[in-house]
Amino acid sequence: MATKEKPAETPLMKQYNAIKVKHPGAILLFRVGDFYETFGEDAVKASEILGIVLTKRANGKAMHIELAGFPHHSLDLYLPKLVRAGQRVAICDQLEDPKKTKKIVKRGVTELVTPGVSSNDHVLDVNKSNYLCAVYMQKEHAGCSFLDISTGEFLVAEGPLDYIHKLLSGFKPSEIVLAKGQGKDFESYFGKEYYTYGLDDYIFELDYAKGNLKRQFKTGTLKGFGIQKQDLAVVSAGACLQYLDHTHHHQTSHITAISRIEEDNYVWLDSFTIRNLELVNPMFAGGVSLLNVLDKTLTPMGARLLRKWMVLPLKEVKAIQERLDVVQYFKENKKTRKKLAELLREVGDLERVISKVSLQRINAKEILQLKRSLQAVENIKYLLEKEVDNPLIKSIGEGLDPCSIVIEKIENEIKEDTPVLPNKGGVFSNGVHKELDELRAISFSGKDYLVNLKTRESERTGIPSLKIAFNNVFGYYLEVSNAHKDKVPEEWIRKQTLVNAERYITEELKEYEEKIMGAEDKIVAIEMDLYREFVLWLNDYVTPILRNAMSVANLDCLSSFAELAAKNNYCKPEIDDSYALELKGARHPVIEQQLPIGEPYIPNDIFLDNETQRLIILTGPNMSGKSAVLRQTAMAALMAQMGCFVACKSARIGVVDKIYTRVG
Repeated sequence: MATKEKPAETPLMKQYNAIKVKHPGAILLFRVGDFYETFGEDAVKASEILGIVLTKRANGKAMHIELAGFPHHSLDLYLPKLVRAGQRVAICDQLEDPKKTKKIVKRGVTELVTPGVSSNDHVLDVNKSNYLCAVYMQKEHAGCSFLDISTGEFLVAEGPLDYIHKLLSGFKPSEIVLAKGQGKDFESYFGKEYYTYGLDDYIFELDYAKGNLKRQFKTGTLKGFGIQKQDLAVVSAGACLQYLDHTHHHQTSHITAISRIEEDNYVWLDSFTIRNLELVNPMFAGGVSLLNVLDKTLTPMGARLLRKWMVLPLKEVKAIQERLDVVQYFKENKKTRKKLAELLREVGDLERVISKVSLQRINAKEILQLKRSLQAVENIKYLLEKEVDNPLIKSIGEGLDPCSIVIEKIENEIKEDTPVLPNKGGVFSNGVHKELDELRAISFSGKDYLVNLKTRESERTGIPSLKIAFNNVFGYYLEVSNAHKDKVPEEWIRKQTLVNAERYITEELKEYEEKIMGAEDKIVAIEMDLYREFVLWLNDYVTPILRNAMSVANLDCLSSFAELAAKNNYCKPEIDDSYALELKGARHPVIEQQLPIGEPYIPNDIFLDNETQRLIILTGPNMSGKSAVLRQTAMAALMAQMGCFVACKSARIGVVDKIYTRVG
């Protein structure tokens, strides 16, 4: 009996299947002309998530396959929906110009976007860090790392499993990578709420991880980062870097350092406390968190830093006092605070924009945004150095580097009305490149040339209604109405007959077209080369600009605390190493803001110390405010140790090292 032959695949589907098999767990967006197409199971998923039409296409003899697609320029609309639905997305682009090949166009995956690895502004939340996390467990301990590729921030920690659980609850990573063999153990301890992805176990070997980190930071040792003895943390950090390579994110020069999260430096807040106090997210829909009340920041970097301060309050008295002193200065100097606020509003997302330089994903409009942000940094530096007499704030100003050479180069070379993408031309100013200027002169003088040609030919032939136009089939042409076609000269070549007219070309028009078309192609090629060189040049300034971003974020948080204190009548707490907690006229900062206008919050006094009153037993009926008193006391200590003024008439707080709550 003859075996049934397998139907032959079309060349396109053969190419698709060869690429898809390398990314079995991802939705493959396959570029075909002006569309991104999905096929088979991917098409079914995409049509459901995106609400796009599901159809079928031929795939060889007597075979059909599901198909769903969208225009390539709509990628920013559809990609975030896929990622937020928990999908990994492999973007497969055309790697050559279809016009320059007679065979099937070469294609390849240029980026694998996952919930924890994206630099796309439409995927990211501007006010939140987007952490990729790696966790490596060994018995009752684990190492974890948090990497935000959109900013270059890279943090590691090591400790008991409950400490790692606390960090995961506070940092809320978008994605966690694990050794494939540890998936069940992770779920049994940390739960199923996280989006996880398993990597091969060899990636989690210590020597392999050390090699990844040394190559990234171009060092022979990890001693300078203070993590050389934290083997589990090092393994997790190495896995994070390996995952970037795995997802085709090879441009990582903005990841220049790694920092330890020092457990001894921060207040212990477990996952229950973060949830019960509603620090970052409200427990119920429509609720208000403490972050919602405290966040008066004016920059994206400030908003992201404030979130981190919220879950990592300080324990060192000196560091807390420094923050409080800066807040006090800004609260007392309203004029300076207002000037600073105006300048902060002009700083865009400096951190993510400059990181796009390293990722080689910055567009021309973002380069202009970078210039405006650096100009604002320059003005902030001047304000802090010339008008502020606080040494701490002055030192922040002195540390700012506005990178004047970057401002000047962008000012001189990039047009203010630049298009977003450099492949459209028109990015660079005149005077940047001699040949570019000459080609532009040829291209831009074209309209005048055509007008002159039309006038000259009309006068020579006596055809008053002569038209010159262009189409993609045969380029520039002359159009003559039927009433005057008997006046057409012999040397004109007829190309098309219409109902009421005829279209012709001439040798002069063909020569002109070649000249113009050649000039436009060369203009784009030169601008693309200039743009690549410009971005490479900018790469040298990534590190100082990232330092600026961190300084601006600190200023933003502290000045916003001052604004909050002035508006809400918060007081500066006294912080010391005693065991006393003394709050006079304490209020709940969130409930207070939710009361109807004119209704006062009834304040409470709280006193606890280690000698006379170590315990308070608070009784009362339901809805009498017991939980509110508990929460407002915890929030006062937490806000104070963040460096924020507190909702009290006066407060003296002996530094706390742990806050536990069980409410409700």
